[in-house]
Amino acid sequence: MSRDGDASKGGAVVTEALPGFESTPKTVRIFCDGGSRGNPGPAGIGAVVLDASREPATVIATVSEAIGIATNNVAEYQALISGLEAAADFGARRVEVRADSQLIIRQLEGRYRVKNQGLQPLYRRAMELLRGYAEVDLQHVYREENTEADALVNAALDAAVT
Repeated sequence: MSRDGDASKGGAVVTEALPGFESTPKTVRIFCDGGSRGNPGPAGIGAVVLDASREPATVIATVSEAIGIATNNVAEYQALISGLEAAADFGARRVEVRADSQLIIRQLEGRYRVKNQGLQPLYRRAMELLRGYAEVDLQHVYREENTEADALVNAALDAAVT
């Protein structure tokens, strides 16, 4: 599995499935993050997809991409969507989403309404992808627990500038 793009040019990069790993993990865990430098401003996304069926959980895909000018919340949703799309290729039954955007997690849980019209299509796409799983676990995590996805965001943004 691979996606077109080159991280050094701000394109999407998804790692190959590693040899010797289950082709269908029971559970995938996605750490995702989006960010913009300015709000709106140049934005990037990052996602790390793990096979959480293994102990320890093992990285099976990553996404790092500059997405142009966007708000922070748009970038957060885009990161989630890209992570879910990458994870879908593995056919797991259960997905665990970990994001440091409390707003996005609470909206997906139905605890907050999606008032911003610009976020509504992104919310609908994320929900559509989540419905592809038999089990969904959504958790807000602190930024310190999401450092790998954050690093992918910054790498994409830094590469887009040069």
